[in-house]
Amino acid sequence: MSRIGKLPITILDGVTVDVKDNTITVKGPKDELSLEFSKNVAVNIEGNTLHVVRLDETTDSNAKQGLYRQLINNMVNGVKNGFKKSLVVHGVGYKVAKQGNKLVFNLGLSHPVEFSEVKGITLEAPDNNTVVVNGANKELVGEIAAKIRALRPMEPYHGYGIHYSTEKVILKPGKAAGKKK
Repeated sequence: MSRIGKLPITILDGVTVDVKDNTITVKGPKDELSLEFSKNVAVNIEGNTLHVVRLDETTDSNAKQGLYRQLINNMVNGVKNGFKKSLVVHGVGYKVAKQGNKLVFNLGLSHPVEFSEVKGITLEAPDNNTVVVNGANKELVGEIAAKIRALRPMEPYHGYGIHYSTEKVILKPGKAAGKKK
């Protein structure tokens, strides 16, 4: 039995949920998201709560019940509160600036790297070394943050590159030059 799938989803104030056939649409103050779910599960709305129910007792239905419950919960929370990820740009001469609807990175390359905003995602650069990715779709926020991070992965000896603000950077020790036995 899916323990996550059995949990009810509370519909927050200002959020409307609409289920038609195998598609759920969630509207809120930040955005409107929709998801097409499997035929193995059904979505029932009872007042201010929402339940994802299995239609049969197979292992696949059990897994999909938990999956779609969590995806729908993320949609409900995203359209109301939104999601954000912060990244840190670290290195000598490394910096980021926002120009219009795109970010311009100086990452120690021979040219600046530009990264444009995607529909539904806002990019911010509060200072020269920080990037904040905001949006209602949790999956898209994580994907865009990962693409930004991949522009310049962390270098293991000096720690230069882009990393998440919550990520612990572990540096490798350098050569022990001139050691005598």
